[in-house]
Amino acid sequence: MTIAQQMPKADSHLPDIEATARGLYIDGNWRQSKSGRKIGVTDPSTGALLAAVADATVEDAQASIEAASRAAPGWRSTPPRKRSEILRRCFELMIERSEMLATLISLENGKALRDARGEVAYAAEFFRWNAEEAVRITGEFGIAPSGGNRIIVDYQPIGICLLITPWNFPAAMATRKIAPALAAGCTVILKPASETPLTAYALASIYEEAGVPPGVVNVLTTSEPAQLSAAILTDPRVRKLSFTGSTGVGRLLLTEAAKQIVSCSMELGGNAPFIVFDDADLDAALDGAMVAKMRNAGEACTAANRLYVQSGIYAAFAEGLAKRMAALTVGSGVDALTECGPMITPKAVEKIDRLVADAKAKGARVMCGGEASAGPGYFYPPTVLVDMPEGVEMAHEEIFGPVAPIYRFETEDEVVARANDTEYGLAAYVFTRDAARGLRVSSALEAGMIALNRGLVSDPAAPFGGVKQSGLGREGGQHHGIAEFMEAKYIATSF
Repeated sequence: MTIAQQMPKADSHLPDIEATARGLYIDGNWRQSKSGRKIGVTDPSTGALLAAVADATVEDAQASIEAASRAAPGWRSTPPRKRSEILRRCFELMIERSEMLATLISLENGKALRDARGEVAYAAEFFRWNAEEAVRITGEFGIAPSGGNRIIVDYQPIGICLLITPWNFPAAMATRKIAPALAAGCTVILKPASETPLTAYALASIYEEAGVPPGVVNVLTTSEPAQLSAAILTDPRVRKLSFTGSTGVGRLLLTEAAKQIVSCSMELGGNAPFIVFDDADLDAALDGAMVAKMRNAGEACTAANRLYVQSGIYAAFAEGLAKRMAALTVGSGVDALTECGPMITPKAVEKIDRLVADAKAKGARVMCGGEASAGPGYFYPPTVLVDMPEGVEMAHEEIFGPVAPIYRFETEDEVVARANDTEYGLAAYVFTRDAARGLRVSSALEAGMIALNRGLVSDPAAPFGGVKQSGLGREGGQHHGIAEFMEAKYIATSF
């Protein structure tokens, strides 16, 4: 018996997992895969089977392209105000069902319920924000410098979009792409991660109820993502790829997209430095570190991966962080008391354990945690490492877990150089009471997003994205996010 079969259905706050997993969502219909195969979805807190979802084939992918293509002219010509109202209704329904969605996220992802609730609120906000942006898509009109003609610039939907999202934020990473795409007038094919597909299907039902027409949003799960993505990207009707995931997979997708010169937005890996200067407010820095490191139990691309603390405050910061980390309640995601849930898979725990073992072998000292839990479930305890030596693997590799390695530094120039010594450049954190220093260091850091004296950087109203090998393009923001799903058309006229 699966967990889905054991869960009572009377409480509207509880997800109906069997109904959520009823099939692929193509052209406004729920259908089984042409293969008849299923993908198991596991609760990371227990290792038990939650449900099984349809395993899409290339034939299913082609059906989704056909559906998106048929729906495109109608959605493109839908008045912006009407699109706006539908997006606003998506926001309202998500808020109404936030507890159900949060519980579903905690079940399939394992994240603490408090983090899942925060994710749902954040995810819903992309619909509210883009509902407002949908009616503000304007063009440009001017006179050419020669005076010989007028310049008109019109912004039009880019076309069918393939959206590929990761497992760590199954609601927010989907809505951050879907909302601006729909606001721009595009139709989409969403491929969520096979580890956490239930949230994507639950949201598809909400879109349908909100009035999104059939074919405008299609959702496919598959055990063969490379084959499915390649088949979609080779269709000339598909004009946009938006991907959130690892840099390695991003490189492969860019290669596929290049074959048809498909526009790409890439939000890839991170290796965020968290810098604390001697003059920082210690409590504020510790508060920020707990958010930047432990949001989603460290399973976030924006998570603080390297904590650099200046010598004068090093001991106090390390002691304070270890005390806070050791006090966190570790447990099942759906337990309201849990502050740190499980990792997504046993493989994730093995990776964290390998990185910690490497650091310990090279001289790092453990202040709390440091050993993988026996189970059941895929747990790793909150861990603080100090006296970090040079050459450790975790200095150059994403930890993606609840491990905080603290490095000592002496000067501003030194820490900026060390912080920039990575192929990644997504997020960075700086704590100092000196406003001039804060802005100076923020400017010098090679990252797309800087959190200055705060531990949370993400905001639907701000452009999210990185530099170097952390990605291409931006999501969110006043105009950045929706611009990724539009093409500028220039018209020269003498009128």
